[in-house]
Amino acid sequence: MMDQSEKDAGTIAALMLRFTKFRLPRAKRLLKKVNSGETLSAGDIAFLKRVREDNQSNTQLVKRNPTYQGLVTGFMELYTEIITKGLENEKTQKAR
Repeated sequence: MMDQSEKDAGTIAALMLRFTKFRLPRAKRLLKKVNSGETLSAGDIAFLKRVREDNQSNTQLVKRNPTYQGLVTGFMELYTEIITKGLENEKTQKAR
């Protein structure tokens, strides 16, 4: 039977793979998109919601493994920047 640290290690490995292969590249594309003045699409917003929900569901995992807190915090700051800029762009386009 696996102990909690072994389970955590497997979960963290899977999350890191998803982060590096999918989430970070998409976040960088979204940041570039909103920094160029575009708004977020429904698909972009759904993606950001999924990330937030996943982050909330992994709170205990990060508490048990504080080494990853900085990474999670930095990533959530990136997502906050994307959302904030996307909202600004939305307001700007509606005001036109």
